[in-house]
Amino acid sequence: MGAKIALAVRAALGGFLNLASRQAGSAPLAASMEGAYALGRGEARSGRSLDALLAAYRVGARVAWRELAAVTVAAGMPAPAVARFAELTFAYIDELSAASVTGHSDELATSGRARRRALDRLAQALLTGEPAPAVAAAAEAAEWALPQTLTAVLLPDGARPADLLDLLDRRTLQTTVEHLRDTSVLLVPDAHGPARGHLLRLLAGHDAVTGPAVPWSLARHSLDRAVRVARLHPAAGSLDTEDHLVELVVSADPRALADLRALALAPLAAERASTVGKLVETLRSWLLHQGRRDEVAAELFVHPQTVRYRVARLRELYGDRLRDPNWLLLLTVALATGDDTV
Repeated sequence: MGAKIALAVRAALGGFLNLASRQAGSAPLAASMEGAYALGRGEARSGRSLDALLAAYRVGARVAWRELAAVTVAAGMPAPAVARFAELTFAYIDELSAASVTGHSDELATSGRARRRALDRLAQALLTGEPAPAVAAAAEAAEWALPQTLTAVLLPDGARPADLLDLLDRRTLQTTVEHLRDTSVLLVPDAHGPARGHLLRLLAGHDAVTGPAVPWSLARHSLDRAVRVARLHPAAGSLDTEDHLVELVVSADPRALADLRALALAPLAAERASTVGKLVETLRSWLLHQGRRDEVAAELFVHPQTVRYRVARLRELYGDRLRDPNWLLLLTVALATGDDTV
């Protein structure tokens, strides 16, 4: 770095002398501006701001002008010429500063694009379940520290994910998945335990679907669960997959669930269609409230006597099966989806 600074200073001084003397055929600014531009890029590449470099330019300008003023005055130059020399000195320093600012900005833009590409490659590696060594290498290339857990969040494009990123952990990854159109996927680090509640509060009102917090190597499982819940409840607003575990389990094998429901509701097959729905909703509520008639009546908005009549009819149809723990489990699972058809 010292050698580069020395070359840049030499080029800057040479450029100033060429500019001041207007040597024929010289390219007064090209080399010096290139050197200043390179210094600006070097500061950005090293992760530093331009404060120190621009301060050095200002100090250099003052020192140079102090010496130049002493020489010009001693040589008896007229005041207009001295003033012109001062103007030339500080205008030149402004040119050098501007070149360094441009170099710094260009390097930040270039390195920013490169890092965004590296972060996107990392997110894809996590979501496709690449082997741990490959993910670790991608994380190192992106200068991203692997967290303890990751939580996948689905966001519709209209939710303006860029605004949310300012509120979330700065390590949060944003990417897209080919089969999820008009949807952004966020991978939020370490949003487990108490931090999950904070994440859900930030996402409220953004139509987000939040998957479970899982070890980073299982990030694709968090995404898969969020996708399944989103498909179960399209356009339902913000959702926490932890609130829908029963639905996920009972809907995992639709054919098996259909067979289970057919078996569970077979005793109702001979009832009239208008009656079946009322009996099924009563049976579901009766199971959930463990037979507490008043609570069932309050949930269904009917008189307790109506509940008593319906339960009596269910006992006639099911017989001892309503006292069999295995049948109670079967009925509970079969009715968990809220579908009242036989």
